[in-house]
Amino acid sequence: MIRAILLVILFPLASGATTIQGKILSGDSAVPFAVITIGQTGMGASADINGTFRVTDVSPGTYVFKVQCIGYLTLSRSVVVRDVASQVINFELERDSKTLSEVVISGTMSEVEKSDSPIPVEVFTPKFFKRNPVASLFESVGMMNGVKPQLNCNVCNTGDIHINGMEGPYTMVLIDGMPIVSSLATVYGLMGIPNSLIERVEVVKGPASSLYGSEAMGGLINVITKNPFTAPRFGIDVWGTNWAEINSDISFSQPTGKRSYILTGINYYNYSLPMDKNGDNFTDVALQDRISVFTKWAGKDSSGNPYSLAARYIYEDRWGGQMHYTNEFRGGDSVYGESIFTNRIELLGLWQLPLREKINVSASYNFHDHNSAYGTTIFNAIQHTAFIQSTWAHQWDRHSFLAGASLRYMKYDDNTPATQITTSDGIITSPQNTSLPGVFVQDDIQITDAQRLLLGYRYDLHKVHGSIHSPRVAWKYSWGDFLALRASFGTGFRVVNVFTEDHAALTGARNVVMTEELNPERSLNGNLNITLRKYKESWFGGLDITGFYTYFSNKITADFDTDPDLIIYNNLNGYAVSTGVSVNGDVTFGSGLKIMGGVSYMHVFQVEQDSSGNEFTTQQIQAPKWSGTGSVSYTFRFGLTADVTASWYGSMRLPILPNDYRPEYSPWFCIANIQLTQKLSPRFELYGGVKNLLNFVPDNPIMRPYDPFDKNVNDPVANPNGYTFDASYNYAPQQGIRAFFGLRYTLAK
Repeated sequence: MIRAILLVILFPLASGATTIQGKILSGDSAVPFAVITIGQTGMGASADINGTFRVTDVSPGTYVFKVQCIGYLTLSRSVVVRDVASQVINFELERDSKTLSEVVISGTMSEVEKSDSPIPVEVFTPKFFKRNPVASLFESVGMMNGVKPQLNCNVCNTGDIHINGMEGPYTMVLIDGMPIVSSLATVYGLMGIPNSLIERVEVVKGPASSLYGSEAMGGLINVITKNPFTAPRFGIDVWGTNWAEINSDISFSQPTGKRSYILTGINYYNYSLPMDKNGDNFTDVALQDRISVFTKWAGKDSSGNPYSLAARYIYEDRWGGQMHYTNEFRGGDSVYGESIFTNRIELLGLWQLPLREKINVSASYNFHDHNSAYGTTIFNAIQHTAFIQSTWAHQWDRHSFLAGASLRYMKYDDNTPATQITTSDGIITSPQNTSLPGVFVQDDIQITDAQRLLLGYRYDLHKVHGSIHSPRVAWKYSWGDFLALRASFGTGFRVVNVFTEDHAALTGARNVVMTEELNPERSLNGNLNITLRKYKESWFGGLDITGFYTYFSNKITADFDTDPDLIIYNNLNGYAVSTGVSVNGDVTFGSGLKIMGGVSYMHVFQVEQDSSGNEFTTQQIQAPKWSGTGSVSYTFRFGLTADVTASWYGSMRLPILPNDYRPEYSPWFCIANIQLTQKLSPRFELYGGVKNLLNFVPDNPIMRPYDPFDKNVNDPVANPNGYTFDASYNYAPQQGIRAFFGLRYTLAK
């Protein structure tokens, strides 16, 4: 008996102990920080930044090795460990495209699979955007159902993004969770986000102010940039059109140490050939010369906690106007032009503190220098915005708790009366300095395996408007992987600066009038969402249906109707509503065919009282009741993929002048595109096609283009209706049919 016990004890000492080493790969790329576990032994290791790992003192035998990493399918593999000093074993992981597209953070500010999130979140990957390549995020969102890129000026072609029919200032745009794009950049900054650096885009429709504060009133768009660890070593994407547009994206990543990588991307877009297809002597599309440089440094500290630091610089020279306009006419009244020079710097960082609890500190800063001339109106502005936020996440039992505090500071100065005061010494500059501190809490409760409840609350303190409360609640119930029901209620608020957010206040010949001190806007929103998924051997598909209702109070409105020479801003004496239903569906077949489509019905209106106290209803400008998107993709066996994409819009109300001969409501129209992509190798592909296949362009986009300075408006014979120059009558891009061709080359790690 004693002899047997000694044999058992001494056997491992007599047997050889093997060192297992190797590398975790995915295609040609190393997979950093993957976790390797060996059967039930409790032994394992983590791969380093180069994907290499090492496990010592493994006894010979047969074990099941499990390899796991976020964004990859878990690999389980039986391995025979030999009785040798060292054994090399490499593992190949497969990308989990489903999981990558399903992991979201925008709804709860915590990483969670989309299927588990109680807040409906729509996710769009780069593959989605590649079906119709464009030069900026602003144009890309036109392929999203219920999200509309709206051009606000037919001369300089600047715009904003509408969600569920609400204007751009109600949409918060974030980069990596940071509210970096706001105020001045709501109008111009969206043009400079290169698609080549986007990992995915998350869209939340409905207020998100309980987590993100001001501006997240109607919805948010969160642009998640690529992880430097997994981004390709080098990539280039260049395309051009027969309109002489050139767009190029170049990106590259490289290690900067044992546990860090840096990713750099450069986007350059140029359009410098004036075109006047509609014969009004004005450029159909504004000329642009834009460069954007983005760099992101990410790694893990000595404790294994992640950190990142990113910076972006944007420069843009944009102008539109009469065909013979040059910079010598800038600001004058002989040749009309709208010219904008933009310089913008953005910084953002994140660090998970080396503490036992999960505490993240994130911060951002942006500087925006805006130098513009709209005809004879000169508008110059400088804005500094700083944001810092700390969050504490804690998991216990069935509760995922999140608490945080934030501070946003903005300094804004321009050459308008908005930042001037009158003193005994005359008019002096008085820049706006605004601080907005806030705290928030959230509890995501897993009531049962099928049922979740989210409770959230935020408190902000504004020096002028006082205390602002933003609660929200969400509930989710799922029936397996087939069906999920979500219901949510939330509030939103927005502190407004008209001059930085509404381009209509600057363009054209109208003067701006404010009849009162503007109060912050508020919103109440309810959403009901049903998601169905079906998986079969030869196909899988899904259906997503969302009903929404948002009620706005203190809404700031722009009155174009009372006086054709004025834009009158005031808080609405009434309320506004955005309500409707959105349906999205997709189906993918094993044969290589994929079909996606969506339809939205929206009723966006405002209710006011006239001088007699009677209520009347007005439909929101540029908010079509019906709209939709669709795409069909098919991949042939020889590597050729055909993509047909389209977005269509129903009739929408437009800003017309008194006695305007142009219709108040636009026609239905569709913008369709077709693209062919030939993959020549895993790294190289060519693509080309036709944009705006139906060649749709709007009629009469500019009123009186032959008299842009209104020098002859008082002629009773030639102008009996008193029409004035106006460029705000817009419902579709003025760029007609055009061909494009491009190439992509990607070198993986």
